[in-house]
Amino acid sequence: MNDPIHPERRQFLRILAITGAASFAALNWPVLAAQNPQLPNPGPKDTCPVCGMFVSLYPDWVATVLYQDGHAHHFDGAKDLFKYLLNLPKYASGHSRDDMTAIGVTEYYGVTRIDARAAWYVIGSDTLGPMGHELVPLKTQAEAEEFLKDHHGKRILRFDDVTPALLENLDRGKFE
Repeated sequence: MNDPIHPERRQFLRILAITGAASFAALNWPVLAAQNPQLPNPGPKDTCPVCGMFVSLYPDWVATVLYQDGHAHHFDGAKDLFKYLLNLPKYASGHSRDDMTAIGVTEYYGVTRIDARAAWYVIGSDTLGPMGHELVPLKTQAEAEEFLKDHHGKRILRFDDVTPALLENLDRGKFE
């Protein structure tokens, strides 16, 4: 079959497509990087600064804060990550959110780390984490809605919806 597009036009379209893809990637690099942050894995001796549990024993639940100086704090679930973030003076005196370069959680279905600020969280489900009732991280709103339905969850939250009172209630098995 003869191609009605002339070779010069085909070459031009190829260059245009490559240039467009490169421009898109360059402009969206911070967004793409934020969705899949490059975070170190916890080592066998890394403990959660909130509860003291060995984090590497719970790879499906790992959450991590990475600091500008390269060190990281690991958590055995999103709930302890939020306790840490909402009370830095208690758990990380001398550090601030401005020192953080990435905050990641392990999303439930793909078991990959994603940016905690972009995640969707379900509470009140029949899925428990290492510390009991947990904020279950999901990658998309659709996945959060599916998880909520399939696992009898009570609420879907975003990063900024999490408060100390909510975490306290979660520890008590209350999901309001």
